[in-house]
Amino acid sequence: MAIVEFLRPHFHRLHQSQEQAIQGLTTEQFHWLPSGNGNHIAFTMWHSVRTEDNMTRFVLQNRRPTIWLENNWSEKFGLDRIAQGTGMSHDDATDVRFPSVADFSGYMQDVWRATDEYLASLKDEDLGQVVTIKPRGEFTVGNTLQEIVLTHQFSHLGEIWALRGLQGLQGASR
Repeated sequence: MAIVEFLRPHFHRLHQSQEQAIQGLTTEQFHWLPSGNGNHIAFTMWHSVRTEDNMTRFVLQNRRPTIWLENNWSEKFGLDRIAQGTGMSHDDATDVRFPSVADFSGYMQDVWRATDEYLASLKDEDLGQVVTIKPRGEFTVGNTLQEIVLTHQFSHLGEIWALRGLQGLQGASR
């Protein structure tokens, strides 16, 4: 089995799990804040999807505009054009808001389609190409997809399920 063929089902599983994690949430539940310095589900999901968008479009496709910019999602939501959540203050993260889960889902679906198209175009030999991710340094395309996109997002998915549980909602399905 080719490595790219191995990666694609993991992206599909990630995206299905992310969709399940926010399905049925009210706008209030989507933006509910735990006590302390935790973030709400909306911020965590936005950060995850924005990271995937930035990595798969801007970084891995030679500075191709992100879906966030190309489809004017930043304007639709009144959020920063460049920010993706990394390094944001707690107050700024708390201020990330969406009119509804359904509104945010439109952006999420656009990114996932673009990621799937990108993955479909990759060949195994492309995975060894080196890219620079500022300020972290050089990574291969394969490591970027595996470590920065998949592992990063699955980690945040765990946070989202925990935030659901803290609200008394059903946790992750088996």
